[in-house]
Amino acid sequence: MTDHDDATALIATMGEAARAAAVDLAQATAEQKRAALIGAAEALRRNQAGILEANDKDMQFGRDKGLADSMLDRLRLDADRLRGIEDGMRAVAEQPDPVGEVVAEWDRPNGLHIQRVRTPIGVIGVIYESRPNVTADAGALALKSGNAVILRGGSESLHSSQAIHACMVQGLRQAGLPEAAIQLVPTRDRAAVTAMLQAQGLIDVIIPRGGKGLVGLVQQEARVPVFAHLEGICHVYVDGDADPDKARRVVLNAKTRRTGICGAAECLLIDRAYRGGPALIQALLEAGVEVRADGDLAKIPGTVMAEPDDFGREFLDMIIAVKLVDGVDGAIAHIRRHGSQHTEAILTENDATAQRFFAGLDSAILMRNASTQFADGGEFGMGAEIGIATGKLHARGPVGAEQLTSFKYLVTGDGTIRA
Repeated sequence: MTDHDDATALIATMGEAARAAAVDLAQATAEQKRAALIGAAEALRRNQAGILEANDKDMQFGRDKGLADSMLDRLRLDADRLRGIEDGMRAVAEQPDPVGEVVAEWDRPNGLHIQRVRTPIGVIGVIYESRPNVTADAGALALKSGNAVILRGGSESLHSSQAIHACMVQGLRQAGLPEAAIQLVPTRDRAAVTAMLQAQGLIDVIIPRGGKGLVGLVQQEARVPVFAHLEGICHVYVDGDADPDKARRVVLNAKTRRTGICGAAECLLIDRAYRGGPALIQALLEAGVEVRADGDLAKIPGTVMAEPDDFGREFLDMIIAVKLVDGVDGAIAHIRRHGSQHTEAILTENDATAQRFFAGLDSAILMRNASTQFADGGEFGMGAEIGIATGKLHARGPVGAEQLTSFKYLVTGDGTIRA
């Protein structure tokens, strides 16, 4: 058999097991799912040393592979990050169960009572790079929403993902739920990705979490629906009515807190009417950011002349593109041309300008006077997220448990017939 045949057979076996598990999960009680997640969180805490040891192997593999520092940062686990993963799992456990929630109900003159209720999607496939925390986040959110999930982590995070996955299986086992509810593809073979993308009838939706190459491949080759964001090209617009102190704090945080995440700011737009532009750029330079400046801004000592392709580019590094624009309309025009519909922020004290910014853009997340680094399901109160969806159908923005449900109609009559 070829590698492709082997991968297809593997995913078919996993898919059949997942579909069977999904039937059980759809009928599982809220308390069972909560117990499984709490059990997994406790297992994470007990096995911290083993998970960190596994992560050390992955970090060495990543360094040998020549991963960029930003990618190594995504891959790295430590005690604080593991605690964050555990806290996220517990937060998801304590959320209201979305399955069965009545979204709307009404009575009809024909005698029917109609309810629209949340229901699991079925089987979700998650394909991701580097970040081992996605193993926990995706597993927890899929379980909470009553879905079975097949996880295919990046080759560089295999050991970490396996260690975290083992903790989740412990939680499932303790709660009496099928272990096939959360499965991890046990191979680095890229053929498994192709097999998942073509698993019609077995996987109901694919969620990619990674760079442009991975997401582009998924969108091109998938034969099942996809929730995806292609890139996190996030903009911060500093309006003429921005507060200078707020602007400095927010811009520095948006760019430098963590450069390798999709919510990191990649482009700074400054209103020509804002007088604090040079001071803002100086603050970025002092923080160690390479500022690629356009036009007159490039005259500021320490900046680098921007190239045209620096705008609309996801650096995932201590680099930012900077440009002067003519007010909020200029910012909107630039973002519509170069953005990826992920997250944009406006810094202004003018309510009307902020409203114009919000109305003029259709990105998944729009912020005012806040760092783009808040583009995160955990920060939105979702406990965790599988990713930020930038499409316009079904899920949009942070994909949490509620976004992993569909709905069905429950219709009740009393011997009611149609005339």
